[in-house]
Amino acid sequence: MRAPVLMWVVMGMVLCNMTAFRGSKVLITLFSIELGASKILIGVLVALYSLFPMLLGLYAGKLTDRLGVRIPVVAGSSAMAVALAVPFLFPALPALYVQAVGVGAGHVFYNVAIQNLIGGLGGGADRTRNFANFALAMSVGSFLGPLVSGFAIDHFGYAWSYLVIAVFPLLTIVIILSARALPGLRGKGKSGKSGKAPATTPTKPFELLANRPLRHTLITGAVILTAIDLFYFYMPIYGHSIGLSASMIGIVLSVFSAAAFIVRVGIPAIVKRFGEEDVLRVVIYSSAVTYCVMPFVSHTVLLMAVAFALGLGTGCGQPLSLTLIYSRAPEGRSGEALGLRLTINNFTHMVTPLLFGAVGTAFGVTPVFLLNAGMLAFGGFLTGRR
Repeated sequence: MRAPVLMWVVMGMVLCNMTAFRGSKVLITLFSIELGASKILIGVLVALYSLFPMLLGLYAGKLTDRLGVRIPVVAGSSAMAVALAVPFLFPALPALYVQAVGVGAGHVFYNVAIQNLIGGLGGGADRTRNFANFALAMSVGSFLGPLVSGFAIDHFGYAWSYLVIAVFPLLTIVIILSARALPGLRGKGKSGKSGKAPATTPTKPFELLANRPLRHTLITGAVILTAIDLFYFYMPIYGHSIGLSASMIGIVLSVFSAAAFIVRVGIPAIVKRFGEEDVLRVVIYSSAVTYCVMPFVSHTVLLMAVAFALGLGTGCGQPLSLTLIYSRAPEGRSGEALGLRLTINNFTHMVTPLLFGAVGTAFGVTPVFLLNAGMLAFGGFLTGRR
């Protein structure tokens, strides 16, 4: 299968699973509020999304390096679909904990496999473009997920909304099982496979952290993804506190994703002119400023404008950090580096919702947004260090 055709196949899978993933986060936040959960309990729910990705990220990377793409994607998407069906069958708070754990565990296997496949489809400018296209598909999925969930909640209720978004990972399974010529099906180093050559000696995963440029990029990538996740976590809480409907909250979140889509279209041209590190540093600092403004905005139109500005910054930062991580990984350890990225990301994803949930309960949402701005500024500082 030619690379351009393959990218369309990959983008289709990314679109489906990201729609389900982002939609489930809106659902779990609003449903838990409906069931009377406190901000701390909501923080625990969001943190559970990151439990198994933190524990299994490295394993998923090594498994992808060894087995290829198809098995991790099918297994991960199946786990997501099953987990999303649980709150439909048992619409109570305990089911939401099961859903959070199951979606997170399934997503890690799918996500590492797809990212490693994309990184191996080309080098240099091709890799930047491929990761930008990957990010575009994520943006569309992130746009559709909250939108679908918000309108489904208002029209069908919470339980049936879960069944609606459970369809999307099933579509991913159909797509990948139909793509029989997909490279990397049986692991790298075998016939017809793509990506970096496999490592031939036993390695310790955390040795990768000794690589200073890779280490800084891993931390910066974690900060950016934490900023994105906290927006999806706290925007529904903040929107609910100022009286927005579920549909309007979904629209604001979708505006954020639309901005990410727009900026990712131009990433290859921007990077070609200014360079990956300089662009990454600028967008991180701009996102920090936007987070400082957000808690002081309550008008719906202005809130959509702030969400759009934040989407421009974080939407540009995510594919750039992915490109730098893949490029700086040692030969044969690209999947491992991406798995380590997920482990670090999800450690911060577990800690920050619990920390910010406690802060939000005690002091309100303003300190949460300001703390996140400080984390982004630290990521910009690391990016600026040569």
